[in-house]
Amino acid sequence: MRSGVVARKLGMSREFAADGRHVPVTVLALDGCRVVARKTAEKHGYDAVQLGVADARLSRVTKPLRGHYAKAGVPPRVKLAEFRVDAEHLIEVGAEISAEHFVVGQYVDAQGVSMGKGFAGAMKRHHFRGGRASHGVSVSHRAHGSTGQHQEPGKVFKGKKMAGHMGAKRRTVQNLEVVRTDGERGLILVRGGVPGPRGGWIVLRDACKRPLPAEAPHPAGLRPVEEVAVEEPEQVAPEPVADTATDPLKKEKAAKAETSKAKAEPAGASRTASKDTEEVAEVDASEAKDSEKASEAKAEAKSSPSKAKAEAEAKGSENSTEAKASAKKPAAKKAAAKKAPTKKAAAKKPAAKKATAKEGAEK
Repeated sequence: MRSGVVARKLGMSREFAADGRHVPVTVLALDGCRVVARKTAEKHGYDAVQLGVADARLSRVTKPLRGHYAKAGVPPRVKLAEFRVDAEHLIEVGAEISAEHFVVGQYVDAQGVSMGKGFAGAMKRHHFRGGRASHGVSVSHRAHGSTGQHQEPGKVFKGKKMAGHMGAKRRTVQNLEVVRTDGERGLILVRGGVPGPRGGWIVLRDACKRPLPAEAPHPAGLRPVEEVAVEEPEQVAPEPVADTATDPLKKEKAAKAETSKAKAEPAGASRTASKDTEEVAEVDASEAKDSEKASEAKAEAKSSPSKAKAEAEAKGSENSTEAKASAKKPAAKKAAAKKAPTKKAAAKKPAAKKATAKEGAEK
């Protein structure tokens, strides 16, 4: 038993036969169908190969799967599938299966997930006849009719054909003929329809009910994996070490270098010493400035309470004078109000004059 492949459904087209007849075909594409892992009977209890299809984004792959792909030396894959095989049909990890895995005239079985149709009635889902369209029926023209029995058993058995979700299920179409293959573009043309929408994944296997042609490759139709040559950096040979014990010129050069180093060392030491003294002087000056600032701040803090008291006393005296002045103003207003005649008193005086005038007239 050979391994199958995982292909992507591109759509349907047609091919013309030798006698001019046109043949409807489904176009399937292989997108980097590579072996990710293989299982053996000694280690796993059965023989199988695991295939991965299409390159996936690294951000869409979980960490466990990243390690799985890294172990196989294969880029991350979009879809994985496992195929049981015989021991002699095991494939090496990293190998890529091409479209020439199948030969023209061979029969294959195609498995995929059918297109979902949503919630469908009994007539569409199970091809029921439905009710009459005219006499004796009202409203129930497309109803599926009775679904239960009598009081016994009093239930609807599982699997009863009724309305419900239609499609979106795994389906297999057997004995499809391979019309043509294109190894360069990775295309397989199969006669007839294949379950699933455009862009869906299809699992192709050798037909289980038809004999395998003798021309079929074993263990599989493989494509040579292109190995990228990694350029190694050029290694520079180390320079040979000079032998100063035998060459007199090199002896003189080495002696001069030692003397120059000996002369340079005291100068460098004096420079470092002078730098250290300068840094110490700068630190002392900064500490003196900080102490002066601290003493000034203390003096200001001592003098600040007396100033605050004087300001508070001045403000208190001002407030007292203002309060006295404000107290005198209402008293003056009351006195003026008492001296001024009220409106009622002014109105009474004319009335009194009129009364005296009347008395004089009567007399």
